[in-house]
Amino acid sequence: MPTARVSVFPLSGALLLPGMDLPLHIFEPRYRALIHDAMARDRRIGMIQPRGGGGPVPPLFDMGCLGHVSQIEALEDGRFNIVLTGLARFRVVRELPVTTQFRQIEADVEQAPQEDEVLHAVERGTLEQESRKFAEALGYVVDWTAVSRLDDMALVNGIAQIAPFDPAAKQTLLEADTLSERCERIIQLMQIVGRIERDGGATMQ
Repeated sequence: MPTARVSVFPLSGALLLPGMDLPLHIFEPRYRALIHDAMARDRRIGMIQPRGGGGPVPPLFDMGCLGHVSQIEALEDGRFNIVLTGLARFRVVRELPVTTQFRQIEADVEQAPQEDEVLHAVERGTLEQESRKFAEALGYVVDWTAVSRLDDMALVNGIAQIAPFDPAAKQTLLEADTLSERCERIIQLMQIVGRIERDGGATMQ
C-alpha cells in the first residue's frame, strides 16, 4: 500500500467512493486555495469526514477516498463548481504540520479497484426491495426502471452516496471492504431509518 501526501477536504456527510462522481461547490477561501493547489499539481484531493464537530480543526476519521478533479467550472467571484471522481480509498497515517490554509495528511492509499464487483441475485433482489420500501417511507419519487438498469456497483455506491444517513453511518459504508458487505450495511440502515420514519420520528440525517 503506497504512502502519499494528500491534501484533504474534510466535509461531514459527503461520501466519495472509487469509481463514483461527487459534485461539489467550493466557496470557502481555504478550499478555493486547495483547488488552486490541486489544479497546479495532479488534480487530486482527498475527501474525508471530520469526526464530530469539535473546534476549528476537528479530528478526522481514519479513512477517506482520493479523488480526481474531472470537471471544473471557475465562477467570476472565485468560487468553483467541481466534479470529483473517486480513485481509491486511503487510510490516515498522520496529519502533517503545514503552512497552507488547507489540511494535509500522510496516507496509505489502496490500489484502485481493478474490476467491478457483483452481487448475488438474492442480494440484488433484497437491495431493490428494501430500496422501494425505504423510498416509500420517506416519500421519495424514484424511476425504478432506470434503477433496474444500473450495474451492481453503481446501484450500491449510488445509494451509499445519496441516502440520508448520518455521517457515522456513511463512514461505515466507506469502510466496507467488499460490495456485498456495503450492500448488507445499506439494507440494515434503510430498515432502521424506515422504521424510525414509520414510527413518526426523524430520519438519521
